[in-house]
Amino acid sequence: MKAIFQNSLLVRAVLRLREWYHEGAIAGFFRKVAGAYPDSRFRRMWDGFCAAPICTAANSRYARIIAALRRFVEHLGDAAAQSLIYRICLAIWRPVSNFLGGGVVGRVCRFFGVRGLLLVCLAMYLPLDVLVRWLSTTKGYLPGFVGSVWDECLMLAAFAYILWHTAMRRAPLQSRATPVDAYLLLFIGVGFFLMCAVSPYPSIAVAGLRAVVQYLFWFFLVTRLIEDDRDFAIFYGALLAMAIPITLHGIYQYIVAAPIPAGWVSQTEESVRTRVYSLTGSPNIMGSLLVLFAPMAAGLAYYCKKMWVKVLAIGVTGMMCLCCIFTFSKGAWGGLAVAVIVFAIFLDRRLIALMAVAGAGALLAIPSIANRITYMFTADYMEASQRAGRMVRWETGLNLLHESNPWLGFGLGRFGGAVAMQNKIIEETDTFEYFYMDNYYLKTLVEMGYLGLIFFIILLFGMMLWCLRAIGRTNFNQTDRTRVLAVSMFAGMCGVLVHCYFENIFEVPYMMAYFWSMAAAILYLGYFRKRKQDPAGKR
Repeated sequence: MKAIFQNSLLVRAVLRLREWYHEGAIAGFFRKVAGAYPDSRFRRMWDGFCAAPICTAANSRYARIIAALRRFVEHLGDAAAQSLIYRICLAIWRPVSNFLGGGVVGRVCRFFGVRGLLLVCLAMYLPLDVLVRWLSTTKGYLPGFVGSVWDECLMLAAFAYILWHTAMRRAPLQSRATPVDAYLLLFIGVGFFLMCAVSPYPSIAVAGLRAVVQYLFWFFLVTRLIEDDRDFAIFYGALLAMAIPITLHGIYQYIVAAPIPAGWVSQTEESVRTRVYSLTGSPNIMGSLLVLFAPMAAGLAYYCKKMWVKVLAIGVTGMMCLCCIFTFSKGAWGGLAVAVIVFAIFLDRRLIALMAVAGAGALLAIPSIANRITYMFTADYMEASQRAGRMVRWETGLNLLHESNPWLGFGLGRFGGAVAMQNKIIEETDTFEYFYMDNYYLKTLVEMGYLGLIFFIILLFGMMLWCLRAIGRTNFNQTDRTRVLAVSMFAGMCGVLVHCYFENIFEVPYMMAYFWSMAAAILYLGYFRKRKQDPAGKR
């Protein structure tokens, strides 16, 4: 079978194209650049940039506060371990643990461990959310409030585990404080100030602040839940295990032409037979989800050495890209293009040419894609956008901002997002109506003013800065290609940030939870992971 495959016409054609490329001027140019890079000024600048330590000096105020809190928690743990209640609970738990540990569930729990199970639950956020809401709201098997609070319960469970793990002196001795913590706390503090400063309806302001900052705390939790490579592998694998069935379901929806609301396509786009959405319920969120995970699947093809894993990863990556196309979300297409470019710059620049060829093939094979893209450059699109599209929404939001306080904003939860859509306090008229802003940055600007947007951009910039430094510190050698995995997650995150310009992506809880959890995972790879060396002694 292998000989037949190698001698096939397709393989010979691909190999011949590869030979032409390596003999051409473009490949020669890249070889010269690669040869000059080790001794270049840019290489020295990059090494200096990546050499920055993960946290401030050990005698800094933040480091002292974290160390003092850890010592306090450990003292509480020492006291609890000597208490009678703890010994009674331990005596009761041991026989229960032995009884439950003999079954399939017990073996699964022992395999993953508590940290692993928490990370798997986080990775399965989307399907778990759909399942819990279906059981509580639709079927009534669970109390109705469970669908709204289960994710907060998961977050509290993760916090309780980390607290107990630290109290029992089982957590790693290395501090997991990062400079991104400061950016996050600063933005949360600014959000709290704005909530207090502009809150004509306090309950709505609190709900608006919760929607903006609650899922940022997953960054703090995941930096402490991922303690070793096994935890990271469980999290990475669980994310892909969640994304693959959703991708297959999306492709199935396209094949059977799943019915969609008429508002998802314009009258001039009748050739668009359907837009896939799977469990997300929205083609735009579905597209952003695929933008986040398609680079992770591609990363496995570069990371793993086994051929069957490479072939499977390439197939999964192709399906995710194809499913992203079937969402017909132009913002997701732009985000996917950015993700591919970032991935290619770090790992394989040939992917840029492959993306161009694949894009041209998709335009020729699926005419509705070309129609949807070319429609953006027509007068009909401009007229529709100015009448009821993004342009009129963005203009309305900016007008509302400048009619209030431009620096402090219109108020958290009052316009442009999910909280405002659920609490329509202002009476709708011919000149005012509630809608999603379809631009998360502009939504932040309207609700939090220039002050909130500035600190949000600072937060994103600081997070990207330290993720880049973490990537530069990861291993990339013959025995350890960890950098591939870090770049894969970073590329998807860059694509999502681009898509946020066209949609309220971070309004969706699981998208924000996935995004900040992956940022924490990247910092683990760069700063907290035990680094290995290849036989030559290079990183």
